[in-house]
Amino acid sequence: MNTRLSKIITGIIILCGVNTYAQNIATTEKSFAKYINKMAKNVAVQKALQTIDQIETETINNMIVLTEIPAPPFKETKRAEKFLEILTKTGIDSAWIDAEGNVLALRKGKKRNKTIVLDAHIDTVFPQETDVTVKKDGKTYTAPGIGDNTRGMAMLIAVLDGMNKASIQTEEDIVFVGTVGEEGLGDLRGVKYLFSDTSDIKIDSWISIDGGGKGRIINGGLGSKRYKAIFKGKGGHSWGAFGLANPHHALGKAIDYFVQEATMYTNSKGLKTSFSIGRIGGGTSVNSIPFESWMEVDMRSLSPKRLLEIDSIFKKAMKKAETVYNASGITDKVTLEIKPIGDRPSGILPETTPLVQRAVAVASYLEIPPVLSTCSTNSNIPIAKNIPAITISRGGTGSGAHSLNETWSNIEGSKNIKMALMVTLAEAGIAD
Repeated sequence: MNTRLSKIITGIIILCGVNTYAQNIATTEKSFAKYINKMAKNVAVQKALQTIDQIETETINNMIVLTEIPAPPFKETKRAEKFLEILTKTGIDSAWIDAEGNVLALRKGKKRNKTIVLDAHIDTVFPQETDVTVKKDGKTYTAPGIGDNTRGMAMLIAVLDGMNKASIQTEEDIVFVGTVGEEGLGDLRGVKYLFSDTSDIKIDSWISIDGGGKGRIINGGLGSKRYKAIFKGKGGHSWGAFGLANPHHALGKAIDYFVQEATMYTNSKGLKTSFSIGRIGGGTSVNSIPFESWMEVDMRSLSPKRLLEIDSIFKKAMKKAETVYNASGITDKVTLEIKPIGDRPSGILPETTPLVQRAVAVASYLEIPPVLSTCSTNSNIPIAKNIPAITISRGGTGSGAHSLNETWSNIEGSKNIKMALMVTLAEAGIAD
């Protein structure tokens, strides 16, 4: 194979549902390239890589089985139980579902000084009643959530199977994890729990599989804060109670204040920061003064400091709208409630981080051009805690993520399973 490690060009690519920002990366340090090349020649590693090709049909079948079990956030239990069953059948030292609903499968190492996690999230963005039947057309599979992220779950099973059939023993423990609550209002609850004081394990390195872009290696967490702002009033008849405080009118003023201030801020110098009002609701009929008006807001930044600053701008704008509207001569008043509905920390690990270097070296060995990126994934949590963490790709070719017509095509799909295997082995170490 070509072991030349390419340099990455700065640019912007669209991945994992958001803008993902590529970073500059120099050629991988020679020591990491040398180690990966040596590891790849290991007889057991070669057998594991061959096994991944040999079990491709089984891997696809696992992907289909898991896809056809609905798993919206907070309702992942049935899919989690099936995932646990398959991992146990594949062969593992111990496996369980923790208090938050995450699936954990421990493969013990020889030294057991560290714990390396290989993760794929279980949940999807689709409601329980969504038709998740998989349709096949040649090498293309279509179903909601098939790429994001049951393909990742199937990859974990294949990596475990490859290690077992090749009788690979690692120096450190490896825990195969299926996390809950990665999507939307799940707000990374699964991974947040795993890094809390009540978790069953202490994690030293974290590797997630999520999203497309074959050579994408996420070493930066795109932070976000999300709120639901609710203006409430008494409500009444549009004619008979005319002049009564109207929550919709207050919300309109709040939106205007926030957009003006936030636009000036995001146009200023500094790392990119964004804002969006994604949903608005409230009211009972066209001829009624509503008793409630609400909106949901998403704010993101590559900078923890700027994220806090735009968060402050939002809260001040909401409070200003409440105060100014209530002083405008209306009868009675509106009240404001701001509910946090999402909080993902931001951060970035240096390209010199050994885990990042190992991933780049493995990608280059497998002739997958590596690109370092920043995105919003499970890795946000460990990255913000300065714990070695990356998110790598599911491989193949996908389209329509988070849509009813999501597809995944098996175009060199096994390459990224091999990448997941080799990165995990490189991080855990192969026992003599």
